Amino acid sequence: MKTFAITDVGMVRQVNQDYVYATNKPLGSLPNLFVVADGMGGHQAGDYASKYTVEVLCRELKKSTDTDVERALVSAIKTANTEIIREASSDPHLKGMGTTVVAATIVNQMMYFANVGDSRLYLINQGILQLSKDHSLVEEMVRLGGIKPEEAKHHPDKNIITRAIGAKENVEVDFYEHRLKRGDIILMCTDGLSNMVEDEELFHIVQGSRDIVEAGTSLVAAAKENGGTDNIGVVLAEPFTLTE
Repeated sequence: MKTFAITDVGMVRQVNQDYVYATNKPLGSLPNLFVVADGMGGHQAGDYASKYTVEVLCRELKKSTDTDVERALVSAIKTANTEIIREASSDPHLKGMGTTVVAATIVNQMMYFANVGDSRLYLINQGILQLSKDHSLVEEMVRLGGIKPEEAKHHPDKNIITRAIGAKENVEVDFYEHRLKRGDIILMCTDGLSNMVEDEELFHIVQGSRDIVEAGTSLVAAAKENGGTDNIGVVLAEPFTLTE
């Protein structure tokens, strides 16, 4: 399996609050782990929240012996949520911090992933499909029929999220599983990419690249060319290589 992770501060922000992580090495009972987190909060709080959340995830998963992927992932995310809230309450500089998180693992031909917030997981093959669901105000409006999906992209409230790590004590975590097939490429990203680059363009960039390293750097470049108004975080994984 090939993986690539990249993050960039973008063209406007002074601090990078996105944090990305990818490893093919086992963490406890999981054979690999891929994470994207988009922090929020003033001063250094956002970048602390995203980095610390990923560190807690890795620590919890390393010591976990639970072979049930859903229980292991969701439990680690909930522990991160508890610790982010505790950290925020103990340091005035970290008050109000939080982060999105989308975390995935691939076991044989199955992908399991969990998410909180509006960072996304896409599956790219013959087309592009967003497998995660945004926990955002505009997504709720789309689900309720208040606005059309195409209106959500440029809605003034598109950055308001309805769930985040650190927002409240009992965080609700969505969990998914998806069977992978040859040719699939997994794209995980923060809204600094998905808000700047249309899904169709994401697809063409990934499919038109020689490998996922070129794809990742090209995706970041496209987001910056389109304004780069936010930090950009990207993780790409190609589960089945040509030699497999």
